Amino acid sequence: MESYKTIRKEALDEYVVKKSRFIGHIKPVTTQEEALAFIQEISKKHWDATHNVYAYILREGGVKRFSDDGEPQGTSGIPTLDVLEKSGLTDCCVVTTRYFGGIMLGAGGLVRAYSHSASIAVAAGGIVTRALCARLQVTCDYYFYGKLSSLVPENGGIIEDTIFEDNVTLIFRLPCSDVDSFNAKLIDISNGKYSAEKTDEFFADVD
Repeated sequence: MESYKTIRKEALDEYVVKKSRFIGHIKPVTTQEEALAFIQEISKKHWDATHNVYAYILREGGVKRFSDDGEPQGTSGIPTLDVLEKSGLTDCCVVTTRYFGGIMLGAGGLVRAYSHSASIAVAAGGIVTRALCARLQVTCDYYFYGKLSSLVPENGGIIEDTIFEDNVTLIFRLPCSDVDSFNAKLIDISNGKYSAEKTDEFFADVD
């Protein structure tokens, strides 16, 4: 997998329908242990709620889990999971807390309420694309440094560090899919004097 979409940050949002309060919580997670810890944290915080419904999707193993937590089967956990799937998200967990307001919503009303709660949680957390990136470094003279420091961001790279010594070493990250084209441009504009050395690979935000 060269890239995937997930949630940028832990967040929450809420709304009220027919006096029932729905609070959608979301958090980036990478393991079942992290997802279950988040579910437990929200359930403990909202111990007095009527329901704490959850769903999560993980990249590792393609794991997908959900729970209706006492709501009628198919009215809450699956709609929550469906929002994550339709958004193309992975490595994230949603927990929707419901405080019952005394008015029944019916099966259709519950599906809409939990779907909306998950959607506003996703919006609050923000969607980010993470791509497999290479950490690269180029050591050049001070004359070429100006060109290099412009070339990196122009080609979608993010500068992480600059070391000024007898020469300048620029450390930056770039999506792996762009490394070859970047190196071709670098070699061209430096007349073959410089090329980028890859030191690491990892997933990182690219938008």
